[in-house]
Amino acid sequence: MSSEKDREVLLEVKDLSVSFASDEGEVEALDRVSFAIKKGQNLGLVGESGCGKSVSAFSIMRLLPKPTGMITHGEILLGAKDLLSLSTDDMRKVRGNEIGMIFQEPMNALNPVQKIGDQIAEVFLLHQNVSKSQAWQLAVDMLSEVGIPAAEIRALDYPHQLSGGMRQRVVIAMALACAPKLIIADEPTTALDVTVQAQILDLLKILQKKKGSSILLITHDLGVIAETCDEVCVMYAGRIVERASTKALFENPVHAYTRGLLSSIPRMDGTPKKKLTTIPGIVPPLSQLEQGCRFAPRSGLPHPEDALRIRPPFKEIQPGHWVEACPLCTA
Repeated sequence: MSSEKDREVLLEVKDLSVSFASDEGEVEALDRVSFAIKKGQNLGLVGESGCGKSVSAFSIMRLLPKPTGMITHGEILLGAKDLLSLSTDDMRKVRGNEIGMIFQEPMNALNPVQKIGDQIAEVFLLHQNVSKSQAWQLAVDMLSEVGIPAAEIRALDYPHQLSGGMRQRVVIAMALACAPKLIIADEPTTALDVTVQAQILDLLKILQKKKGSSILLITHDLGVIAETCDEVCVMYAGRIVERASTKALFENPVHAYTRGLLSSIPRMDGTPKKKLTTIPGIVPPLSQLEQGCRFAPRSGLPHPEDALRIRPPFKEIQPGHWVEACPLCTA
């Protein structure tokens, strides 16, 4: 069996920059973002709302809103395939077949006037050489596989007839229908109660092992990351500020932003109770981002002008543990 280090890279994002046209001119949403996902690996993208997590996912899927969203720099490689150079038709073949996406709000991902069985069957009709009757049966089988009881009957339902947890299972069935190499899960449990969240995460892990897929999990919940991911990228204001294995990140967070996120998590392991800390302020608007250390205004540390003007280097401080090396935020 090959080691984690030897595993083949499935997806590589290199120096990805994304801008949006706005009333204030062109604003940058991603600034030279880089990460890689290996076959069978789970990678987490974590950070507050507005950090660029979902923009990263929509860039990979080439679903940025047009004409406002623009990839201005970088590469996105799925194996040897450069996704940014594919035609619209070729990219459509990748979506659902090689990359499946689980959206944050299933009611926005599902067609409200189409039966859920038809919506899943459409994935098979688009990507596999099957008849309509075969596609319908495959759709019913997928509903059963994601734990929906009486799948033959529920396949005839419309989205509004299902609970939130059931709708999320339908979206998972659509994303995994063709056993894609990569699953992008964008906040897949945010709108669900705690019990259903746990069920959905367990389901994802079971199906991933069964189908051999990799997962890019986008969330603001570090507890979900701890349970699900092998490696974590911490995003802040359009940049990755720290990247490490989940174990290394939780045991030895280096960047001040990562430490702030971790210190805001309630502890349930018997350690002495401490008052939860919060990170002051909010993620700055895209039009007000610093060129240098972007966390400086919220760090509580007096940064010299050079630190605000010059971007800190992204350094490997331990094997596999990278950090945006602002001297003050990593002290």
